[in-house]
Amino acid sequence: MWVWAERLGMAEDDLESLPGVGPATADKLVESGYDSYQSIAVASPGELSNKADIGSSTASDIINVARDAADVGGFETGSMVLERRQQIGKLSWQIDEVDELLGGGLETQSITEVYGEFGAGKSQITHQLAVNVQLPPEQGGLGGGCIFIDSEDTFRPERIDDMVRGLEDDVLEATLDDRGIEGSIDDEETMTALVDDVLDKIHVAKAFNSNHQILLAEKAKELAGDHEDTEWPVRLLCVDSLTAHFRAEYVGRGELAERQQKLNKHLHDLMRIGDLFNTGILVTNQVASNPDSYFGDPTQPIGGNILGHTSTFRIYLRKSKGDKRIVRLVDAPNLADGEGIMRVQDGGLKPE
Repeated sequence: MWVWAERLGMAEDDLESLPGVGPATADKLVESGYDSYQSIAVASPGELSNKADIGSSTASDIINVARDAADVGGFETGSMVLERRQQIGKLSWQIDEVDELLGGGLETQSITEVYGEFGAGKSQITHQLAVNVQLPPEQGGLGGGCIFIDSEDTFRPERIDDMVRGLEDDVLEATLDDRGIEGSIDDEETMTALVDDVLDKIHVAKAFNSNHQILLAEKAKELAGDHEDTEWPVRLLCVDSLTAHFRAEYVGRGELAERQQKLNKHLHDLMRIGDLFNTGILVTNQVASNPDSYFGDPTQPIGGNILGHTSTFRIYLRKSKGDKRIVRLVDAPNLADGEGIMRVQDGGLKPE
């Protein structure tokens, strides 16, 4: 049985043992991100054929051998699934009401989509969880780093500074101890060192268009692999926002099919990172107003059924009075729909 912790990585030379794979083809496979039996096993013949420049028949043979070696595609019992799911991490929002709503927090090996109108606080959530993921597990974190794909120029190191300083005193003290930083939380020099250390664990890349965004997801897989066996493995991948470039570049019904195909591939690339490295995937999404809606909230997320079916958890974020925000769980495979309240303040996301 495959378990995420048992990564099936192999050296480039090992690829040459596959049928029809020589040194040149092995190079192309590795450069395209197919550096393990599993990554090859879950690829389609057409995809592998195009990227490695080999015939479709050869691609099928390679995939079949990789499937046997990686032991994918078989069935397992429900108890085995339960055992594997016990390895899934839960990243706390540090807001009890929201954590309870989400069954303990943001889940690894899943895609969590947060959508809402402009100014609702979607980017605030990505920044806060980029901080929270680095907290010790006993404080609700996952003890890991973060990758941040920024498509709307939203990432602000200054906001990370605010949110680190805005953590509860006991959480800050535990974090200093966990990182081996000596000093007091009342000491400015100590806090500056902590903020710098937190920022060092966030890997940021700005996506200039949809193709670049897709490429960054592939690079994120490489980066997560490089850090998997280190003290700070990647445990959170944020994309803010997922749909902005796709929405701007593919306009009109004539281009809708191509947009959805590319978006679908992008989402599966992200999901693959979550599965391989036990990483939580957090994406924000833009919304549009449905003029045909006469009753209820006309706000609808971009991305259609492709995004709706691929996202494991869907959260609708909407404004309330002042700094209040309503966090509504719209869809989840194992949780009831519901709502929670949080506040967006200078020190980050806070309980009501």
